[in-house]
Amino acid sequence: MKLTFTRNLLLALTLGSTVASAALYEVDQAHSNVGFKVKHMMISNVSGSFGDFAGSFDLADGTLNALKGTIKTTSIDTDNQDRDKHLRSADFFDADNHPTITFELTKQEGTKVYGNLSIKGITKPVVLALESGGEMKDPWGNIRTAFTLEGEINRKDFGLAWNKALETGGVVVGETVKLTIDIQGIRQ
Repeated sequence: MKLTFTRNLLLALTLGSTVASAALYEVDQAHSNVGFKVKHMMISNVSGSFGDFAGSFDLADGTLNALKGTIKTTSIDTDNQDRDKHLRSADFFDADNHPTITFELTKQEGTKVYGNLSIKGITKPVVLALESGGEMKDPWGNIRTAFTLEGEINRKDFGLAWNKALETGGVVVGETVKLTIDIQGIRQ
């Protein structure tokens, strides 16, 4: 009887410490960035970002147990209004019919994050490299943590297939999109 009680107490303490170390964070949009880079005319890169996004994540002992994010496609910004209008059109994001991009974590293994990325109603698995920025208490008493996710996707896999051939060979827009997502979260 005493052995059962002791075992149950140890189990409860172990589970309690695991639960206590888990924390839910909301993404701080003001201190986060969802950016990308893609080849233009095969010789240079065009960089851009999305200004309207939200997300949350569950972090326990340095491991992401959950991560969900949503990006509004109308918020794309490449510092060129004509290009941004084209990117919002049916040739690319078709923002009128597909107003959001979503990401949901499936697992973290070491410095790799696995998840499902959905663009234009097409969901594909992606792998992103994770770099932790650490955790700290800000001057207002909030606990903050930060990390960076980096990776590449092929835009054609998500129905972003528009392109134009160049007279000299090659195309206007490269297929590979490099993603850099800097996240800062505030513990809830």
